[in-house]
Formats: sequence, structure tokens, C-alpha cells
Amino acid sequence: MPGLDFTGFLTLLIISVVVSGILHFGAKYYVLPGFWSFCSKVVVGYIGAWLGTPVIGRWWEGVNVGEVFLVPAILGSIALVVLAVDIAKMVTGDGGGAS
Repeated sequence: MPGLDFTGFLTLLIISVVVSGILHFGAKYYVLPGFWSFCSKVVVGYIGAWLGTPVIGRWWEGVNVGEVFLVPAILGSIALVVLAVDIAKMVTGDGGGAS
């Protein structure tokens, strides 16, 4: 997985942009609105998608692009973006939880 080719890079980038777009623009799940907040989610989502296959596993051998297994990559991207937003909300005090 560390030696990723261009197809793998592009696959992870597309997964990250789609997941980040759905969470940011669709679900309005962010700490700050705006384009740069979305861009930061894309970076975090890319890292999550990259870690998805090695951490979660290799699911469904037929649903992969090279070394990138799509389901674990999508789940990893979602998990890391949600974790990053939750931590940012907790640090800024915008969590909305019970005190």
C-alpha cells in the first residue's frame, strides 16, 4: 500500500472528495462553513481512505482498484472525517452535547 500508483492515488482522491462533499455540503457536518473547511476534510478523508484497506481489511476481492479496496477505503474516509470534525467541535466547545 505505501507504493501507490497513480490509479490508486486518483481512486483515493475521488473517494475523499465524494465523502467530504456529502458530509460538508449535504449533511452540513462541519465546524466552520466554507471552501477551506471542505478542503481540509478532503485531506483528512484521503488519509482515512488510504488507511482503510490496511486497517479495516481487504473486503470483496472483486470490488477493488489495484491495491485499493473500495468499501474499506470509503469506511476509513468516513471514519476519519467524522473523528476529525468531532474532535474539532470538542476542542472549540461547539459540540452541542450535554454539560
